[in-house]
Amino acid sequence: MLTEAQTAIIKATVPLLETGGEALTTHFYKIMLSEHPEVRPLFNQANQASGKQPRALANSVLMYARHIDNLGALGPVAAQIINKHVALQVLPEHYPIVGSCLLRAIREVLGAEVATDAVIDAWAAAYQQLADILIGAESKVYDDLAAAKGGWRGGRAFRVARKTPESSEITSFLLEPVDGAAVVDFLPGQYIGLQLMVEGQEIRRNYSLSAAPNGRNLRISVKREAGGVASNHLHDHVHAGDTLTVFPPAGEFTLSAAERPLVLISGGVGITPTLAMAEATLYAGERPITFIHYARNAQVRAFGHVLDGWAKQFPQFKAYLVYDTENADADRQPDAIGYASAEQLAAWLPESLDVDAYFLGPKAFMGCIKQHLENLGVPAGQIHWEFFGPAEALA
Repeated sequence: MLTEAQTAIIKATVPLLETGGEALTTHFYKIMLSEHPEVRPLFNQANQASGKQPRALANSVLMYARHIDNLGALGPVAAQIINKHVALQVLPEHYPIVGSCLLRAIREVLGAEVATDAVIDAWAAAYQQLADILIGAESKVYDDLAAAKGGWRGGRAFRVARKTPESSEITSFLLEPVDGAAVVDFLPGQYIGLQLMVEGQEIRRNYSLSAAPNGRNLRISVKREAGGVASNHLHDHVHAGDTLTVFPPAGEFTLSAAERPLVLISGGVGITPTLAMAEATLYAGERPITFIHYARNAQVRAFGHVLDGWAKQFPQFKAYLVYDTENADADRQPDAIGYASAEQLAAWLPESLDVDAYFLGPKAFMGCIKQHLENLGVPAGQIHWEFFGPAEALA
């Protein structure tokens, strides 16, 4: 338990974190990943190189320090962290490693004059407080997943039943459990973790589930990323009949219980969780759905046949397509050309903007969509988004 004096010290470090938090977290990752190879699989090296992971951690540490005396104000941040940890199978034994490296980084970056023994002691107590909260919450999620029908704990072997190219850069993998038992009914919008061995090195990645739950199998749809270790391995070296180790579904980017009209907006491979959301909603009732997808061109557009089929089968489903550029040879001509605009959304959204809107795609795209939805008058509490990688500020 933090003392009043320790709480005051933590809050007093906020200005230091605001000016140098990213330098501190970058040094922290350098220490931890070089000296503790056992935790490397939990971290995406591309996100380290780009700075996304250090920035995300710096933002989280800063928010925690600001609200150290009122942790309830952290809101969805804690849930995001918990779900990411569950999908990657972060365990209690990992926390002491992170804590010791973080305290060392604070001392080495801030210097002994600033990072006094009292400051280090305060941050040690604060870290332990946070670790206890996260470990407790994650333990409950692990227990619930293990106890659920079709659920499991840790890694479970799934066989690739089918590998399907969806576009020039996206491929789907239909996964069936090797043990032949049931598969837990996840929430549409959630993701799974994969444990892969690539050139003798273990890596773990999260992938959104791109089909509604059915109790029998799981489907992910993976975009080949330039230089992406995991995505290129899956595209080039994983085939039908191969076995993958899968961690249970997790994630808080899920549909609300409301029956308001549903708006699903995606850019590129951001379409994957919205497919599961749309499919589950369509077969559950008559809730109106407006599905808007942005793709660079016809060659990279995925799941066109699925969306066109839903539009014919379900009168409550309206689909709109936008390409960056003209595609004279496209089977399905787009409804617009160019980038997302408020005029497009105003024309395609329901007349009443009392809707639940979910969107996912590249960061700049999401920032644009968020601004347009807010300007058009969609209530802020009904606008939802998620980052594929580390959470970032969405301006």
